[in-house]
Amino acid sequence: MKIQLALDRLTKEQCFSILEKTADNIEWIEIGTGVIKEYGMEIVREINEAYPHNTVVADMKTCDAGRHEAKQAFEAGADIITVMAFSHNKTVAETLEVAQQYGKRIMIDLLGVTDRERVRELHELGVDLFCLHVGKDMQKEGALADPSLYHLVDGLDNIEVAIAGGISDKTIGSLKNSVVDIAIVGSAITGSSDPGEESRKIRDFI
Repeated sequence: MKIQLALDRLTKEQCFSILEKTADNIEWIEIGTGVIKEYGMEIVREINEAYPHNTVVADMKTCDAGRHEAKQAFEAGADIITVMAFSHNKTVAETLEVAQQYGKRIMIDLLGVTDRERVRELHELGVDLFCLHVGKDMQKEGALADPSLYHLVDGLDNIEVAIAGGISDKTIGSLKNSVVDIAIVGSAITGSSDPGEESRKIRDFI
């Protein structure tokens, strides 16, 4: 299982400070939507240049103009961009096309999706990377990522599955021997007084 560190609601300085302490314990670096809105593609370029051996995920949350947004992110050095599952099929198809041209990937964010048929439709379009996602506002109401989400991707072949939503060293054990390939961890690491140690603890658990 890979660890994807989600950097969001942070300053550029905080992002780089945290990465300096954690990059060796994670595989994927997610540049959060809020960080991208604040700093644009420049921070994608800077993180890609500073950490060329990590996979860079630009959390664009694309839902329209997929061709344009994909080019923006991939040319800035992103390896993966996120696209919302409710996007029009044409948006998804065009984003996939651009990803293939650049030798990159898209991750479909299933935030709010409860319909398995929509996930299968996306898979038929060529999507092979999905994120089971419990949003920050939902987490505040007590919802966390859990196995009840797995049914959305049941039966799909040749895919990778990420999961996000309140994952920490206390909850990551439940992901062992599951469908999950990538554990997305955010505030458990970024909000820790010792991000390096916290990322090591999570790495040790998996």
